[in-house]
Amino acid sequence: MNPWTRLLATGFFSGYVPVAPGTAGTAAAMVPYLVAGYHTPGFGALPWVLFLVLITGVAVYAASAGEDAWGPDPGPVVIDEFVGFYVTVAFLPLSPAIGVAGFFIFRVLDILKPPPVRASEKLPRGWGVVMDDVIAGIYGNLLIRAGLYLWSA
Repeated sequence: MNPWTRLLATGFFSGYVPVAPGTAGTAAAMVPYLVAGYHTPGFGALPWVLFLVLITGVAVYAASAGEDAWGPDPGPVVIDEFVGFYVTVAFLPLSPAIGVAGFFIFRVLDILKPPPVRASEKLPRGWGVVMDDVIAGIYGNLLIRAGLYLWSA
């Protein structure tokens, strides 16, 4: 695997953390989110869609390369956690509170893998590595939206 693909696949090397690499990868994904939230008022829908499509494509490629190098769903590959976290917080207000809620909700859903999250792991190559996190992220996004709705009611 070339060094750039390794850098991306391992979430800027956060996947090499020996304990809970998925949690470390999700924490690493929070950094750019929080920086963006601090420096920008927010993003419109089109930038989110373009970003999610781009990072998902890169993640599938990098996860496939990771599987070629290390075997099925390898621990060091955490770019899928980046995608899942970003799906969780997509189209929501950029704020530390949303980021922290997204972190915990996504991690719980990624660990529990409610249907069809676990079933999506059977997709071929990098698709199976990434799509379970995309679906967990969709669930997380909906849960945060429900929480925001109830909080404002």
